[in-house]
Order: sequence, then structure tokens, then C-alpha cells
Amino acid sequence: MKIHKRPINVGIPDLLVFRFPITAISSISHRIAGVALFLGLSVMLFALQKSLQSEESFNLIREALGSPLGLFIFVGLMAPLVFHFVAGLKHLIMDLGFGETFEGGVLAAKLVFAISALIICFIMIWLLP
Repeated sequence: MKIHKRPINVGIPDLLVFRFPITAISSISHRIAGVALFLGLSVMLFALQKSLQSEESFNLIREALGSPLGLFIFVGLMAPLVFHFVAGLKHLIMDLGFGETFEGGVLAAKLVFAISALIICFIMIWLLP
């Protein structure tokens, strides 16, 4: 058998087989949350524009946000915001020199997921009627 020392092309199916460390998953999730915030910004700006047009449109947006679909969309916009914020705080803390070891990075990534999930759960409980 001949061993080739050339680079291997990695495709999407190969990415599903890899076992990424929690620090990589946290980093990728932080970037995905940033993209979701950027895309969700158009929805938030549209709702703001409609709510400022007239009292009728404000009431329409208010009713839409009170519906189950509106609450789902709102939580869908708040979840990336919360995660991106908490992960950003982790980056700021690590920039100050705390948790720069491998073990510290793993602990920080686990804390980011735990704290984000906790805050998102509190938001969902607060929104329930």
C-alpha cells in the first residue's frame, strides 16, 4: 500500500464524523449567533418601523408579538443575542488573562453554554402568560 503525503480534501460528510472539542463548538456557535443577530436585525428593524408608523400598526405589532408564533420569533431572536453576549464576555475575560490554559478554556466554554441556557430559560419563563 502506498502512503500519500498530500493534503486531503474535507467535505461536509467528513465534518459530521469529526468530534470537535467543546472550545471549538463554543467558538463556532459564537460566530453563528453573530450571523443570526445580523440577519435578525432586519426583522427587528421592520417591527420597529411598523410600530412607529401609527397607533394601529403599533397595536398590530404588539398583538403579533403576543401570539405563540410571535413569542417563538422573539425567543428565536433573543437566544442568539444572549449567547453572543455571554460568549463575548468570555472573550473579554480571557483577554484580561484569565482562563488562558486549555482547562480554563474548556471550563469557560462549558460556563458559556450553561449560563446562556439559564438566561434563555429565564426569558422564556418571564414571557409565558
